[in-house]
This record gives sequence, C-alpha cells and structure tokens, in this order.
Amino acid sequence: MTTPTTVKIQLVRSPIGCKQSHRDTIRGLGLRKLNSVSELQDTPAVRGMINKVSYLVKVL
Repeated sequence: MTTPTTVKIQLVRSPIGCKQSHRDTIRGLGLRKLNSVSELQDTPAVRGMINKVSYLVKVL
C-alpha cells in the first residue's frame, strides 16, 4: 500500500490587514498563530489554497 503524500506548511506572515477570504483560507489550512505548522494531504484543493495565500505561508 502506498501512503498518501503530505505537505507541511508554516504561517510566516500575519493575516492581519489581508482580505477576509485569505484569512478564511489560512484558517481552512489549520493555521492559527504565527509560525504554526500544519501537515495536510497533498491534494489539488490544498495546493490551490496554498497558492492563494503563498505570500503568507512557507512550504516545509
């Protein structure tokens, strides 16, 4: 069996002052505080969310 690939992301910039939809995307990715890390399955939906807020997150 193959294990599903995962992607780790870290919030490196504050979403304060950003669009509400970008703040909602950050919350949808499971990130709360600065430097928090979330590990999610690597799906096209998650990749699109990361791409939308790429200026706020870092892929580890």
